[in-house]
Amino acid sequence: MLRSMTSEPEQQIGVGTQDAFQRLWTPHRMAYIQGENKPTGPGADDGCPFCSIPAKSDEDGLIVRRGEHVYAVLNLYPYNGGHLMTVPYRHVADYTDLTGPETMELAELTKQAMAALRSASGAQGFNIGMNQGAVAGAGIAAHLHQHIVPRWGGDTNFMPVVGHTRVLPQLLADTRTMLAQAWPTP
Repeated sequence: MLRSMTSEPEQQIGVGTQDAFQRLWTPHRMAYIQGENKPTGPGADDGCPFCSIPAKSDEDGLIVRRGEHVYAVLNLYPYNGGHLMTVPYRHVADYTDLTGPETMELAELTKQAMAALRSASGAQGFNIGMNQGAVAGAGIAAHLHQHIVPRWGGDTNFMPVVGHTRVLPQLLADTRTMLAQAWPTP
């Protein structure tokens, strides 16, 4: 089965020693690696993608659910299939700066995201968290966002470690539709 999903190895002269590894090409990740669409500064008007996403349609912005203070969106550069983020509409960097209603809705949308992911994809566990500040690993530190990463027993979590590759079995637009349909009604 794997052979039909991959191309035959090609002999390439001058590119190093031939090995037995197949290659999973992910050229779409170059945008992330090169910092495309990253804010130019800390302000909301400095190209913050989390500030511009809500102005798009749900389909174009990959928004799965909109709340009053927070929205749930698919990660454009996911760690796993179904990787969602809950994001306040307000441009705020620190969790301690959220208002009470924002904090409550962030928690509620996180719970709903977990339920939708379990229903739609059979997720067996989750990595949930936020990186506060660039030194803590936040790719976009100026706008708070919480990651909700579904996990399954035997999933491909070895691929990023060993192969520096993410394996995603579904297009983001299809994942967005599936999760939007599975989202529980409050």
